[in-house]
Amino acid sequence: MIYLDNSATTYPKPPEVRFAVHNAIRSYGFNPGRGGYKQSLTTAQRVYEARETVSAFFHAPSAENVIFTPSCTQALNTVIKGVLTKGDHVVISSLEHNAVARTVHHLQKAGIITYSVADVVIGNDEQTIENFREAINPRTKLFICTQASNVFGFRLPTERLCALAHSYRILFCLDAAQTAGLFRIDMQADGYDFVCCAGHKYLYGPMGIGLLLLGNDTMLAPLTDGGTGSASAELSMPDFYPDRLEAGTLNLPGILGLQAGIQYVRSKNPEHILIKEKKLIRELFRQLSDYRYIRLFSDADTIDNAAPVLSFTAEDADSETVVRYLSEKYDIAVRGGLHCAPLAHRMMGTLDSGTVRISPSFFTTSNDIRVLLHSLKKYR
Repeated sequence: MIYLDNSATTYPKPPEVRFAVHNAIRSYGFNPGRGGYKQSLTTAQRVYEARETVSAFFHAPSAENVIFTPSCTQALNTVIKGVLTKGDHVVISSLEHNAVARTVHHLQKAGIITYSVADVVIGNDEQTIENFREAINPRTKLFICTQASNVFGFRLPTERLCALAHSYRILFCLDAAQTAGLFRIDMQADGYDFVCCAGHKYLYGPMGIGLLLLGNDTMLAPLTDGGTGSASAELSMPDFYPDRLEAGTLNLPGILGLQAGIQYVRSKNPEHILIKEKKLIRELFRQLSDYRYIRLFSDADTIDNAAPVLSFTAEDADSETVVRYLSEKYDIAVRGGLHCAPLAHRMMGTLDSGTVRISPSFFTTSNDIRVLLHSLKKYR
């Protein structure tokens, strides 16, 4: 099997991650912070060490500012529903995933908030920034922006958008689902108020674990209430992090697997990982540009600045047909459809057809790309 759907989830996982998950079940199958016996205390210490690993990797203010969530989607929901109150306004980009778009749409439909979509202008960061500025109104409380499109790879000027938000006393939330582990994210240098990450993508952790990183002391309303093992006599959730946002038993195998994934990425150097993946995408782009029946959505300039993702459509064929052909004939796994990002497809004119998305990982080889190119050449 040639696996090229790493924007959905990376596969395979590094051996270190597989071992960490197995070892968590075998050696740390105890509830951290819920008991005074030594095994529970040891497990709690391992969780704290994982927080420290995450905090150091993203240069978060402290280990306590690291919140473990079941997914990036839940992290985003926690920010959106924890920050915004009745009458507030939020600005999102025209490339946002449904984890953001559906959430703000639901809140607007319920009459709680309003939201605006700021158009991203590919290759023109100045106009993109101006579009965000024009979307601001007196009730704007939050910007939410993906660092790079999960469909087309287009990168947004998130550091500058964060600075713009702060100049108007607006909070900024970065959706790093597709970029954490690939692009540099320095919370203190960049000033992000919130960073939401998927642990199972380019951080190479297992499924079922995500991150919410807090850049300041903003007190979010909890998305979930319940037991924390702290302040148990109080019927209100604790007023300190991380306990305030971590109700219920933590996902120990996920947390320790994610820690191992981050350590793996750090050992390989995210910059080197990105260079390798972008080299593969550039070669794919260069050769597919000569396939007359294929339409690409990047050019030589945008591909260099983008995340290592490439989408295309095939003449006279919907994306799912191409996906089935590649899977059945060549055992190649790619993603077709709308990729849970209809805003991005509407912007690029592919809402009806969807696209075929290619996304390599550090384990993808040049030969994998050659086989893909050969199979697409045989398609016509």
